Amino acid sequence: MKIDAHHHLWDLSAVNYPWLMEKGAVRFFGDPSSIQRNYLLPEFRADAEALGFGASVHIQVGAADPWAEAQWVQSVAAQFPDWPLVQVAFCDLTATDLGSQLDRLQTLPSVRGVRQIIGRAPGEDASTGTNSLLKSPEFLAGLKQLGTRGLSFDLQLLPELISDAADVFAQAPETQIALCHAGSPYDRTPQGLQRWADELTALSSLPHVCCKLSGLGMFDHNWSAESVAPIVSTCLSQFGAERCMFGSNFPVDSLTSTYADLVSRHQELAPNSDQEDVFRNTAKRFYRIG
Repeated sequence: MKIDAHHHLWDLSAVNYPWLMEKGAVRFFGDPSSIQRNYLLPEFRADAEALGFGASVHIQVGAADPWAEAQWVQSVAAQFPDWPLVQVAFCDLTATDLGSQLDRLQTLPSVRGVRQIIGRAPGEDASTGTNSLLKSPEFLAGLKQLGTRGLSFDLQLLPELISDAADVFAQAPETQIALCHAGSPYDRTPQGLQRWADELTALSSLPHVCCKLSGLGMFDHNWSAESVAPIVSTCLSQFGAERCMFGSNFPVDSLTSTYADLVSRHQELAPNSDQEDVFRNTAKRFYRIG
């Protein structure tokens, strides 16, 4: 049984997603108009199950009310007990009431960790100011509290932030970290990929950091197995297959490929000896599935 370690679901009648419903906006990952509709577990499951997947990890996706999103995901997990579904919820680690927020999240059996995005894309980060989290003592204290509680942290950032991030995360060694989207190597020139690979060593050298092979089409809308081969190869080389896991990033990555094409490209690039870890074992262990 394979595990998809990074995907999203949404019911637009149950939870409000302002970013998703913004009309006419073209984002760094493409034109979202085709995904401005409900995307529910049966649709995701049909694609995933056909390719041997049997469990998955839902990642928070910018709801106006993160608690409402977490509760809704829990209701989905309860509705489909034959599909193991765990979730990474949003929580502001700098919040003054962080303890009570985490207490509340941990009443939901599906919650395994937290994501608070540090970096999405160069243009967007300039307006959101999320990069400043790395300089926040409160953020570091929050990270440490996650580890104390047995919760993980999903890390989304850009290559130029990796070095500073590694300095921060090295101070929270008890908190398990999942690097989303391979660290978002958005500059796909040979020079850009080399800079990303060089920076990545700061995180891959930390034993409590794993890497997701996910979101590789967000910055290259015409991506192919060949075009992302250097990214996958670098991640497997630096982290080892036992610290790498596949994530579809659906339905966002449906803007650049079908689910079947996305999976087949990753299977083509991961050596046969690595596939059990990449497509199952790492995610199963990291997110405590089954």
